[in-house]
Amino acid sequence: MRALVQRVSRASVRVQGEIVGEIGEGLLVLLGVSRADGPREAERLAERVRALRVFPDEAGNMNAPLGAREILCVSQFTLYGDTRRGNRPSFVEAAPGEQAKPLYEQFCELTRAERGVFGAHMEVELVGDGPVTLLLEV
Repeated sequence: MRALVQRVSRASVRVQGEIVGEIGEGLLVLLGVSRADGPREAERLAERVRALRVFPDEAGNMNAPLGAREILCVSQFTLYGDTRRGNRPSFVEAAPGEQAKPLYEQFCELTRAERGVFGAHMEVELVGDGPVTLLLEV
């Protein structure tokens, strides 16, 4: 399981022009699920995301936890796109929808995340804070 985590001032996701998820200050998580992932990976990644200390503390150091800030999670199978052999990505490692969707939902529940619509064409809008972007894998 992979997550691209962006610290944001605000973020939203739209489906067919309608906002379906929106947060203020917090984390935008683009979540990819691989064929090898199961419930344990979703739990471990959710724990890691919630435990990240990437916000400024009183001294201005990147050391404060998520706390009361929010999370917006968007499913992103393209995090498993493999471009090592050519210009067109291969998504062989990405989990099929029937496997990925329950794990995406589990992750969102564990992190109490706002969310996009699994499998939909989404427009993601964000205002990065920092910028701080991390790639997490379990």
